[in-house]
Amino acid sequence: MAGQQDKEAAKQAKKEKRAASKARRGQLFEAFKMQRKEDKALIPWMLGSLLVVAGVVFGIGFILNAQWVLLPLGIVLGALVAMIIFGRRVQRTVYAKADGQPGAAAWALENMRGRWKVTPTVAATTQLDAVHRVLGGPGVILVAEGAPHRVKTLLAQEKKRVSRLVGDTPIYEVVIGSGEGETSLKKLQSHLMKLPRNLKPGQVDALEAKLAALGNRGAAMPKGPMPAGAKMRNVQRTLRRR
Repeated sequence: MAGQQDKEAAKQAKKEKRAASKARRGQLFEAFKMQRKEDKALIPWMLGSLLVVAGVVFGIGFILNAQWVLLPLGIVLGALVAMIIFGRRVQRTVYAKADGQPGAAAWALENMRGRWKVTPTVAATTQLDAVHRVLGGPGVILVAEGAPHRVKTLLAQEKKRVSRLVGDTPIYEVVIGSGEGETSLKKLQSHLMKLPRNLKPGQVDALEAKLAALGNRGAAMPKGPMPAGAKMRNVQRTLRRR
């Protein structure tokens, strides 16, 4: 009886796995169709990378008198490079569309990789300016988006509020934009990754518990800049699984 149940469970697990794989392929295909309509250089870039990588590996194999053995490896590596190019071009397109829209910074922060603890919209105005709080190895990072003349005041107020609880923990300020001293949306993650690592994971957890009492203040913000943001997140997850 137990053996039969195990077989049924294994059969169901395989069925669910096939369904999930089919769904991921569908997501990739839909993302490819959408990107191809907006990015005329997508197919040439993907095809070119496939041919170049496969050609290089084939050439190495030719020198070693093993070109036909290495050709399949070259094709696989070329396809992998093509998928990486596809993912980056999709990401670039989505970030370009999201840039400047209310909630874009919060969306970008919540889609970051790594051990980041993001609390969106800890402070906001009725004009949809907002400050988001990020905790990580660098310490506390306050990310502001909105009109520059308003977010600077909002940022200063939030920094004062946070500094009362965190003591000597470093507090970094980031303003999203294209002006002097500002960080563009597409470079936000890389900017955060370049900050010095001042805290260990345990210290970050303790800091999160301490700041949880602050709560949020101000107007509610949209959860994302556009519906495509959710699609981008699905595509990123799918590409990482591949």
